[in-house]
Amino acid sequence: MFVLETERLLLRPWRVSEAAVQHEMWIERDPRVPPHRRIGVDGRPSVTDVEGWIRDGSPLERLGLPALEVKASGDVVGYCGLIAGTDLPRDEPELAYELLRRARGQGYATEAAGAVLDWARASGYRRLWATVREWNEASFRVLEKVGFARSGRVEADAEHGDSVYLTLEL
Repeated sequence: MFVLETERLLLRPWRVSEAAVQHEMWIERDPRVPPHRRIGVDGRPSVTDVEGWIRDGSPLERLGLPALEVKASGDVVGYCGLIAGTDLPRDEPELAYELLRRARGQGYATEAAGAVLDWARASGYRRLWATVREWNEASFRVLEKVGFARSGRVEADAEHGDSVYLTLEL
C-alpha cells in the first residue's frame, strides 16, 4: 500500500475506525450497480463486516485502493488507486475511485487520480485502464480531465449498463 499526498488530500491505508465510511459508500451506490457491490437485502456487508475486512486486510487495501482523506478536516471521503483488472494485462492496471456523495463535485476525484497517475508513471507503468458504466457521466468527466480516452471496447450489460473501457498511455 502506498501513501500519496496532494495539496488537499492524503491517500493512505484504511483504519478500522473508518469502517463506517466504506459502509456508507456501499449504501450510497447507485441502484444500477450490480448487487454484489451494494448492501444486500440481509443488510450485509455490515459495519462490523467492514471492520473485520480492514483489520484483516481490507479488500480495498488488498486491491491497492487507499483511503482518500481531506487534509483540512481529516475526513475520509472515498478511495482512489490501482487494481488489477480481471481481463486486462497484468502490467496495465485499472484506475479505480469512489467518493461519498457529499464529497463529489469538489475536484477530489480528479486530484486523487492525478496523484495516482503520477505515481504510476514514476513506477514504470506504460498504460492504465479504467472501466465506467455508460450511465456514469461524472466518472467520464474525471477520466477525461486526467487524460483517459475511450478505447472502443464496450462490455454489454443490459441490466446494469454497459461497461466502457478507457485507456491512458503513460
